[in-house]
Amino acid sequence: MPAKKPFSEVVARHGSTVLRVCRAVVGAVDADDAWSETFLSALRAYPALPADANVEAWLVTIAHRKAVDIVRKAQRSAKPVAEVPVAATAVDLDETEVDLTRLLSRLPERQRFAVVYHYLGGLPYAEVAAVVGGSPEAARRAAADGIAKLRKARALNSGASPAGRGADSCAEMCK
Repeated sequence: MPAKKPFSEVVARHGSTVLRVCRAVVGAVDADDAWSETFLSALRAYPALPADANVEAWLVTIAHRKAVDIVRKAQRSAKPVAEVPVAATAVDLDETEVDLTRLLSRLPERQRFAVVYHYLGGLPYAEVAAVVGGSPEAARRAAADGIAKLRKARALNSGASPAGRGADSCAEMCK
């Protein structure tokens, strides 16, 4: 049985994947909080994790749960403000990330999660199904439907035809 890597190496190797998943689920503003909560929780549980476990899938599962907790908390709390902002607050994202975040937010929840966990998180469909619920086939179908909607929306925004684009171009768009 292989020895477990130090937790600092786990963070260095999987931190960017977890952050991409957090951004896609809760948005850029709350992604850092979800990322931090994910790794704090993972740090506590890491000693009990079997050495042969799929660490990336484990972290994405924790990130999913922490992101859902943040969404639920935000839905329950009131947000009083002195003045209503005229425009959205600027976030430090490049144009592709803003476009992807906006397009992902328009997908139905199950499709959004399937696309995020498979294409951004790198999880196989069986593990996506375990996180989201349902069968691997349902996760594959939800991801395919989500990708098709993303391609169509992106093509409409750019004026190009959605036909002829492969999964690789979508995976590139999702990075």
